[in-house]
Amino acid sequence: MEKLAAQAAQALEGAVADEIIAWAARTFGDRLCVTSSMTDAVIIDLVSRQVPGIDVLFLDTGYHFAETIGTRDAVSVVYPVNVISVTPAMTVAEQDAELGPDLYARNPDLCCYLRKVVPLEQALERYDAWITGVRREETAARTSTRAVEWDARRQKVKVNPIVAWSQADVDAYIAEHGVLVNPLVDEGYPSIGCRTCTARVAPGADPRSGRWAGTAKTECGIHT
Repeated sequence: MEKLAAQAAQALEGAVADEIIAWAARTFGDRLCVTSSMTDAVIIDLVSRQVPGIDVLFLDTGYHFAETIGTRDAVSVVYPVNVISVTPAMTVAEQDAELGPDLYARNPDLCCYLRKVVPLEQALERYDAWITGVRREETAARTSTRAVEWDARRQKVKVNPIVAWSQADVDAYIAEHGVLVNPLVDEGYPSIGCRTCTARVAPGADPRSGRWAGTAKTECGIHT
């Protein structure tokens, strides 16, 4: 699988999103899924046009904004996909009782690990590959991301169809296809995570500057 990913990364360099998705669908069949944070449904819209009925994994951390849960529910109605809410082993109350309250403030890396990274790794066990909406321009850690990668930690092929898209490309696709967008985006939250660790972003600021604001943290650990 690692060799397959390397060959595909080279062959699909510069390919458009639809070509990358088509390759993944042909190669992995029902062993393919999509992950989404429900900031918008761009990647879901793109994939569902070619792979109706595909599983969409949503990490329900227990800390999400109500609007994000609402977007998840709307996606499950509007698009021909199977939305699967992936939950951590412990509820928020159980985590608070075992590790103390507000772990997200005291040790955000551990909180993300317990409530995002581990649940995703467990959920991905039944798949050979997963499709993400990661884009190179989002963070410094993503600038070298390729359309197809080998995720050595999870032993999965990771497919990033819109990796080369700009925010302008995303906005244009949303407008052209009437894609569902989390209502918080229009309220100053261009990048949406847990409500405990996501703040409004000033106009013109880095779209991800509201994530873990005031800390050096820029990634939850899923894509790094």
